[in-house]
Amino acid sequence: MADNKKNVEAITSRDEDFAKWYTDIVKNADLIDYSGVKGCMIIRPYGYALWENIQSGLDGMFKETGHCNVYMPMFIPESLLNKEKEHVEGFAPEVAWVTHGGSEELTERLCVRPTSETLFCDHYKNIIKSYRDLPKLYNQWCSVVRWEKTTRPFLRSREFLWQEGHTMHATAEEAHEETIKMLGVYADFCKNYLAMPVIKGRKTDKEKFAGATATYSIEALMHDGKSLQAGTSHDFGDGFAKAFEIQYLDKENKLQFCHQTSWGVSTRIIGAIIMVHGDDNGLVMPPRIAPTQLVIVPIAQHKEGVLEKAAALKESLKSKFRVEFDDSDNSAGWKFAQHEMRGIPLRLEIGPKDIEKNQCVLVRRDNGEKLFVSLDNLENEIAALLDKMHDEMYTRASERMESMTYDATTLDELCEKGEASNGFFRAMWCGSRECEDMIKEKADMTSRNMPFDATPNGDKCVCCGKPADKLVYWGKAY
Repeated sequence: MADNKKNVEAITSRDEDFAKWYTDIVKNADLIDYSGVKGCMIIRPYGYALWENIQSGLDGMFKETGHCNVYMPMFIPESLLNKEKEHVEGFAPEVAWVTHGGSEELTERLCVRPTSETLFCDHYKNIIKSYRDLPKLYNQWCSVVRWEKTTRPFLRSREFLWQEGHTMHATAEEAHEETIKMLGVYADFCKNYLAMPVIKGRKTDKEKFAGATATYSIEALMHDGKSLQAGTSHDFGDGFAKAFEIQYLDKENKLQFCHQTSWGVSTRIIGAIIMVHGDDNGLVMPPRIAPTQLVIVPIAQHKEGVLEKAAALKESLKSKFRVEFDDSDNSAGWKFAQHEMRGIPLRLEIGPKDIEKNQCVLVRRDNGEKLFVSLDNLENEIAALLDKMHDEMYTRASERMESMTYDATTLDELCEKGEASNGFFRAMWCGSRECEDMIKEKADMTSRNMPFDATPNGDKCVCCGKPADKLVYWGKAY
């Protein structure tokens, strides 16, 4: 038990220091290590296995909606990046440049991709000629580089992994439909794989992506009441198409400009998983994307037949679940704490007395509940329990989000409630940049998004008191 206690104490309490709690988890749960390259992280096998499961789930959803994977170069010539003025200005402070190839200075600087709109556009202009070539529904899995000044594992790093979808359409209506559809894919993934509720909505013009006509986001609420933008979907209209001269002949044999979208989710969603579901003992993995869904821990493993029975259980279960068998010589208490730290959804304990009774003990990571389960129906019990855990984790996260969502009708009320606690703050907005900036200055909040189908909580701007028809979720964010 001493080892158990020592291991748990390696994690700072969330209430004591949330930022330190987060850092303790990503290190002690073996998700990352710090690299010799400032601002860049090493994603360790357990963390990368989690990303692979996220990638697999999303990739299947992308392909179900007709998208194909491609891969673009990681370097962008400066002249290419400069073709869309608003886009390049938005990314200029974060761009990393390659100026030399070997010992020779390059005739043109190369940007290490911060995003790939320009590369896709350069390609699309060569392959799109007719309406028959549309739509183009491409996605790529890659890394990008943004020279962040302040970094935190998964949340902000100078190089990170992500997917970026880039599509081309014949009409503005088709592009808008794609933009909203892919935002829905992200929201469904968060609910059905990550047990994470999100708010879907449109970003204000101040917060939209550089070069977009409209940006939409899913916003998740962390345990400390701060928001995290978990995914974005952008409607570019025909701005990039005009800059890159991407045109097609329509059915009347007339030249038209294409309409473009872009959408992405990155490894920062792992940070969201940690901060939505984790507790003071470590990670709490959503069962459907957990690298290990079930860990088998033999009890009194020195006694005859225990290790053999535990190994046989692994063999019988591994085709249905992601199973780990811990036959190390560490104490049972140490193993329990270690696997709790790593957030493994279910722990299966089996010892001599269990074998005699043809049963085992299943322990839930999310709430610590212990269940005695017959070995004759073990597979069905585990499957049902994992689904139940997912549903209850989603319900708890949804109830917490609801309890941390507040209404405000005046700026004073918004400031007062924001000072008392973090969370989402629902307030009407007139649409002016001046009021948005004033809320940032006075309440220290940014607009998260304007939710779809939201019920207004008044008809006057929370800042200036003028007529307003836009309900905004405001809050502090990562």
